[in-house]
Amino acid sequence: MDNRLLPTGFFGLTFIVFAMPLRAETTQEDFGPDVTAAIYKHASGDDLWIYRFDPAGHNLKTDRCPAVVFFFGGGWNGGTVKQFQQQARYLAGRGMVVFLADYRVMSRQGTAPDACVADGKSAVRWIRAHADTLGIDPDRIAAGGGSAGGHIAAATGICDGLDDPADIDHGISSKADALLLFNPVYDNGPEGYGHNRVKPWFPAISPAHNISADDPPTIVFLGTKDSLIPVETAERFDAALKDAGIRSELRLYPNQPHGFFNESKSPEAFLDTVKQLDAFLVSLGWLTGPADEDLLQSLRSTRK
Repeated sequence: MDNRLLPTGFFGLTFIVFAMPLRAETTQEDFGPDVTAAIYKHASGDDLWIYRFDPAGHNLKTDRCPAVVFFFGGGWNGGTVKQFQQQARYLAGRGMVVFLADYRVMSRQGTAPDACVADGKSAVRWIRAHADTLGIDPDRIAAGGGSAGGHIAAATGICDGLDDPADIDHGISSKADALLLFNPVYDNGPEGYGHNRVKPWFPAISPAHNISADDPPTIVFLGTKDSLIPVETAERFDAALKDAGIRSELRLYPNQPHGFFNESKSPEAFLDTVKQLDAFLVSLGWLTGPADEDLLQSLRSTRK
């Protein structure tokens, strides 16, 4: 809080004025000349940017590549759109069109979790609406993310509704075709994560409470020492998807904490999760061939 001391007041008294800090606006990030930035949405008085990583030689007019959009973590409060840039560069190198999407958060726009989900759905819808001009297959658009970003991604594939009424064409689906989830906060029930913050939209906003037979294939990465997401929660989610006839894979990493998949926390876990992600996408027919070990190593050596 910004405490501003005024030297004089009524009758010569001194007053302390408590002013709320100004919220920061979302600004455009620079990922380098090979990454294209666009505004996919204007909301809460702010422009929301999305960043596109194209495969080498990508033809926007004739190619129909699979795509994925990643959402950063940060408890719906903050976070950086740069979180998944290494995964983005790797998957683009393997032939996917990859997006990193900014979205509204409490610290920048003063918004609640429902706005985060609405923005995630808007991002998927925007990508699908522009598929023909971006060289993307509109039926192969995945959503991925970590922690609260994993919640947003999961909601795009599992939770109906919660779309932004301001989106131009609700006839274009906002539903992801595959989910790539890193320690996601996907159970928002009374015993799950963030229930008090999402209570006005519960149960519609909780992926674990909205599983149905039309949900997309899903892979989840979780550390067994995660202080926010118990292993039992992930196992229940995995079983519920399978009971609904949905392809589901749960990858548990012994003794790893929340956020373990970030390269800054564990280079070894980062490499393994990317390889497992690659194998999952190969199994869906979205990628072909083995994981590119040389590309992974080169990304590690050039990480900003």
